Amino acid sequence: MFNISVFTVMLPELTPEEGAAALQQHGYAGVEWRVTDEIRASGSAGRLAFWGVNHCTLPLSEAAAAQARDLAAAHDLSIPGLGTYIDVGDLERTERAMRFAQTCGARNIRVNPGRWPEPDGLSYADSFVRATRFLEGCQELARQYNVRAIVELHHGTITCSASLAQRLVAPFDPDFIGVLHDAGNMAREGYEDYDLGFQVLGPWLAHVHIKNARYDAPEGGGVWQAEWSPLEDGVVDWDALFSALKRAGYEGWLGIEDFSAARPVHEALPHNFNFLNAAIARAFEGA
Repeated sequence: MFNISVFTVMLPELTPEEGAAALQQHGYAGVEWRVTDEIRASGSAGRLAFWGVNHCTLPLSEAAAAQARDLAAAHDLSIPGLGTYIDVGDLERTERAMRFAQTCGARNIRVNPGRWPEPDGLSYADSFVRATRFLEGCQELARQYNVRAIVELHHGTITCSASLAQRLVAPFDPDFIGVLHDAGNMAREGYEDYDLGFQVLGPWLAHVHIKNARYDAPEGGGVWQAEWSPLEDGVVDWDALFSALKRAGYEGWLGIEDFSAARPVHEALPHNFNFLNAAIARAFEGA
C-alpha cells in the first residue's frame, strides 16, 4: 500500500545516527535526509530549529552521501528522497545533489521552481520560462544519474497548486521530473480538491508529504494567520486525502514533516506513525 518515511528537518535535536535509529525503533520504512551546506548544524550558534540549527542535516558531499547510505542500511531504511534546497537555475548544485542521490540510493531530489512573488520582480510568465529551462537541464542530468527531480506544492512558489505544478512539468518525462504533493502546504496556499489534484498530476505524482496547518484569528478580528498544527488537528481532511489517493492508484511514499512542535520528538514519531496508519486503514480497509 504505502511506505512511511520522515524528513529529517523535523528532527533538529537528533544527530543523523540518532535519527536513523529512532525511525527504525518506531516502525518507519524510510528516511528523507536534509542535505545542505548552507546551514550546518554542528558547531553553529543559536537554538535548535527546523531550518536553523538542525543536527539531523548532512552536507552535500560524497562522504556524507556514503554516510546517508550506510546509516539507512544499518537501520533497515530506504531513502525515497532528499531535501536539497536547490534554487531555480542552479544546475551545478543539482548535479552535485544527483550524484549524492546516486551514491546513497535516493530516488528523488527536490528542486525549487522559483518563488512567488519573485524578489527580483519577474512576472509569472518569465518565471515560468526560467523554470522550464531549468527543468530541461534537470531532466538531462536526471537521465544521466537515474534520479528524479521533483517540485513541491509549496506556498510562496510558482507551484503552490497541483494545476500550476502540472502546467510546468507536463512537457517532461515523469520518470525524471515529478511533483511532490503536500496537503499541509496547500492549506496555506494553493488548495485544490484532492481528487482533482491527483487526476491532474497523473503520472507526475512522485511523492506525498504529510503535515497539517490551522488558522488562528487575531484578537479583535482581522486576517487569520496560518500556523503549523499536529497531524490530527488542522485543516487537512485525511480521510478525503487517502480516499483520493486510493482512487488515484497511488502506492508510493508518504513522508511526514510535522512542524507543530506539539510533542517531543520521541513522542511525535510513534504518535504520527500510529495516527497515519489509522487514517490509511479507514480509507483502504473500511476501519
